[in-house]
Amino acid sequence: MTGPRTRRMTGGEAIVAGLLAQGVDTLFGLPGAQMYPLFDALAQVPDQIRTIGARHEQACGYMAFGYARSTGRTGVYSVVPGPGVLNTTAALATAWGCNTPVVCLTGQIPSAFIGKRRGHLHEIADQLGTLRSVVKWAERIERVEDAPALVAEAFRQAQSGRPGPVALEMAWDVMASSADVPEALPAVLDPHPQIDRQQLAGALALVAKAERPMIMTGSGAQHASAAVTELARMIGAPVAAFRGGRGVVDETSALGMSSYAASRYYADCDLVIGIGTRLEMPTMRWGDMMRVVDRLESAKLIRIDIDPAEMDRLKADVGLVADAACAAEALVAALTISGHRAAENGAKIAAVKAQAARETAGVQPQLAYLDVIRDVLPPDGLLVEELCQVGFASYFAYPVQRPRTYVSTGFQGTLGFGFQTALGVKVAHPDKPVVSITGDGGFLFGVQELATAVQYGIGLVTVVFNNEAYGNVRRDQETRYGNRLIGADLVNPDFLMLAKAFGLDGHRVHAPAELKPVLAAALAKGEPALIEVVLPRGSEASPWPFIHPVKSY
Repeated sequence: MTGPRTRRMTGGEAIVAGLLAQGVDTLFGLPGAQMYPLFDALAQVPDQIRTIGARHEQACGYMAFGYARSTGRTGVYSVVPGPGVLNTTAALATAWGCNTPVVCLTGQIPSAFIGKRRGHLHEIADQLGTLRSVVKWAERIERVEDAPALVAEAFRQAQSGRPGPVALEMAWDVMASSADVPEALPAVLDPHPQIDRQQLAGALALVAKAERPMIMTGSGAQHASAAVTELARMIGAPVAAFRGGRGVVDETSALGMSSYAASRYYADCDLVIGIGTRLEMPTMRWGDMMRVVDRLESAKLIRIDIDPAEMDRLKADVGLVADAACAAEALVAALTISGHRAAENGAKIAAVKAQAARETAGVQPQLAYLDVIRDVLPPDGLLVEELCQVGFASYFAYPVQRPRTYVSTGFQGTLGFGFQTALGVKVAHPDKPVVSITGDGGFLFGVQELATAVQYGIGLVTVVFNNEAYGNVRRDQETRYGNRLIGADLVNPDFLMLAKAFGLDGHRVHAPAELKPVLAAALAKGEPALIEVVLPRGSEASPWPFIHPVKSY
């Protein structure tokens, strides 16, 4: 009788063996002393795992987030411990806020020094505790032979239930040492929760009585597009999302609806079905953001969420703790058996959408630029927003047609995430057009990654809207603080010269009509490109009345 198969390898090689067992094909990383054994192991398998470098650790985290957010697969990155991993915590927090599976692999000071506070290279007081404060799960690999199993556990934690970021650390000396390591095995994910038949019956009873139902989707519904679309059709319900759930149902279809149109439709809604969403729109965006809302005031609520804790955070009339696709499919099957007839709300839905389009038409020039981008991108083209005036307007004025094609920062609102995240999106989708829209302020948070785009041939097209300001800050200071401007106006480089210095195509436009041919040509070329859109400072209309509309119900 033989025991389990083992192979002699270093800690770094054992981690890579674990990654290969999980089907990892890409890692974003920035090597350093504590991580040399891991990166040496990666260098030995270039045909199996592509390693993309970066010029700042934050980009490694954001690129992994973009890779994961746009694919549904787990994104992986690796950086040195201490200051290196701290530089990635904004990306980890973004992944946590967006329920996105990301694995952070980092090092540690030599094991004999951990907890001693002697000031070893890159030491911080409690790295594991710090990581645990911003991720779903974090652990240390204490022994080389434990590495593959803990890598598998990291992937199980990242992907099971409510997805999220996780972290693994390994001490410098352990990563460099060798041991006989057992065969790496793929992670076994937790099974989906069983649907409570009593709760399902309660949901069906509410649907049967509803005359004006509405579906709201979040990140947890991105994999459930077909089932949610069919459910919406069967009950005659429009489908809306604020950020994370966009594209689950085609927003250009008869039942697709922008977040602003949804705020108007909600006035007469008698049933909300929230699928994989915190329901930020009715509980925060359409009311008092300073007041905690623990239940809907004017409509019945069915919640479908894989996280049971969500049922305590916002009370529902019926709460289905379940996978979004499984629950939506179960509802569709039961409605089919019962012979349910869809509510005839088509005319009302169309009228509300048309009214919302008329009301938002004055958000210029942002809408005109978004119209150009939408016209140039195919339905499955990907857009990565940013916290800029065009990015904010995209929340309600850029129709998303397919799942995972609109990448947002979610509630974290991490300024500067967009361009760096979009690089990871493009790495994951080399054959699809990807556009990053960003302001001049946020873009400079990660401008050095233009070098990464050129070095690795990442054909991302970045559109920088240059209004020489942190536009939102400036408007608020003007309108709410007596025009006392501080830290809002910016002095920028010449973006065309900057593009040339980095070795990529640069373009400058001044109007939407000029952007269209330039953007189309850049996407067709398939190479890294930078397009500057020049905007007079303070010229953009405020999008905020349509993101946080006055309560109308």
